[in-house]
Amino acid sequence: MNLAHPGIPSRRNFLKLGLGTAALSLLPDRPSLRAAQGKAVRFTEDDPANTRIAHRINVRGLTDDDLLFFQQIGLRWARLEWGNDTVTLDSLRETQKRFARFGLKIFSGVHSSYRSLKVQLGQPGRDQDIETYRTFLRNLGKLEIPVASYDFHPANTYTTAMVEHRGYKTREFDTDDFRKKVEKPAFDREYSADEIWASYTYFMKAVLPVAEEAGVKLALHPDDPPLAKMNGTAKLFTHYDGYHRAEQIAGGSKAWGLTFCVGTWMEGGKEMGKDVFEMIKDFGGRGKLFEVHFRNVTSPLPHFVETFPDEGYTDMYQVMKALREVRFTGAAEPDHVPQLAGDTGMHRAGTAYCVAYMRALLRRANEEVG
Repeated sequence: MNLAHPGIPSRRNFLKLGLGTAALSLLPDRPSLRAAQGKAVRFTEDDPANTRIAHRINVRGLTDDDLLFFQQIGLRWARLEWGNDTVTLDSLRETQKRFARFGLKIFSGVHSSYRSLKVQLGQPGRDQDIETYRTFLRNLGKLEIPVASYDFHPANTYTTAMVEHRGYKTREFDTDDFRKKVEKPAFDREYSADEIWASYTYFMKAVLPVAEEAGVKLALHPDDPPLAKMNGTAKLFTHYDGYHRAEQIAGGSKAWGLTFCVGTWMEGGKEMGKDVFEMIKDFGGRGKLFEVHFRNVTSPLPHFVETFPDEGYTDMYQVMKALREVRFTGAAEPDHVPQLAGDTGMHRAGTAYCVAYMRALLRRANEEVG
């Protein structure tokens, strides 16, 4: 029985007509089409030359059912966030083994000891908190976890409202609302950019040598949202110039680089000094991109709403393609996953949506870029 569509010849008859071979020869020489002609296309996210699709996971309260969910959607890499919980070498090793049982490898870690106000405002007692972070870096290195991500904005306000967009709940930031309704002094006095730079430099001089010795890369997140001052305190990483100065402070160390949040960079728009693609070409081309937060927004400031990556004002396929063009081998991660109907806790539906979408973009980018 011929189940082909009426009026369309079967493949056998098509070839008998002498048309099949000629038509196939005219197909573009793309890997997916070569595969259809019997030549296998190999694709694996475990390839060390490939971009790793990862996810930000809070360790506290994590269940085996959560880990099974991550395994089921094809996730292979994780960025773990501990807050200020004590993380010993033994507890980290047990966590690593637990994740491995579900086919997950830990790519990066976040411990909030660096967020201590003593550290970020240069206050007495900061050395103790810095030593906690240094121990964390040493433990990552001993277990060959390659990246530690951090930020440096002690008086930040991320959100002015939670809103519905396309029917899902997501974050909104409006500069006018922030200035008029939300902003207030965070501390008993204001802190200048020079003071925050002094605190950052002190921190970096203390932790960078430890990271280098441990074989761990320090990945600096930009300030989200990229406003130069919030709540009476200056912010540093709201523009290309801030990253450039931080790189100079690091003195060319291979252990210093970026957690490049493309969503944050889109929030700043033309005010950022370089756009997303220029940043990827610059820092990615020099091997200074360690992690990428893969997020879209509706528009640049003064107002934006976060979106899933399939909408927003930037074509996220072009972002993934740009990452592959600079041979980015770090982790690309969904960021601030919006809450879908029925989602609780891990935002499973939204996470599955983002991871699947990103994996599809990555595969297509590898086919095109090579």
